[in-house]
Amino acid sequence: MKLHELKNVKGAIHRKKRVGCGEGGGHGKTSGRGGKGQSARSGSSIRPGFEGGQMPLYRKLPHRGFNQAAFRNQPEVVNVGDLARLDAGITEVNSAILAKAGIVRGDKVLLKVLGDGEVTRAFTITAAKFSETAKAKIEKAGGQAIVA
Repeated sequence: MKLHELKNVKGAIHRKKRVGCGEGGGHGKTSGRGGKGQSARSGSSIRPGFEGGQMPLYRKLPHRGFNQAAFRNQPEVVNVGDLARLDAGITEVNSAILAKAGIVRGDKVLLKVLGDGEVTRAFTITAAKFSETAKAKIEKAGGQAIVA
């Protein structure tokens, strides 16, 4: 059997529904497009909220408030178990070194260390935040957790 010899299973391909070919087919006369007007024409699409040129409701109502979500500075999260992926010679760890190793994306300002995994070597880690378990595991392995 070769690729050019493959055929579809019987019933896998359906005939395209022909609209506008008599009332008996169920899609005659207006071809399922309702009456006349903009929505019956080809290429017609009216954006949501459009009211035919009338001042739309979302513009009539007052807008209030301000949201800080776009300006939020979320920390990059690293687990202590991820530190095992670093080279054996590295003892000083910060966001730049983690970015170079591919553990975090970019040279983020904020770095938060969480306690998932095990620490096998002594690291001196500089980060914005540490969880209680992460700090305990780092110090138990003989390292330091420095809050910057």
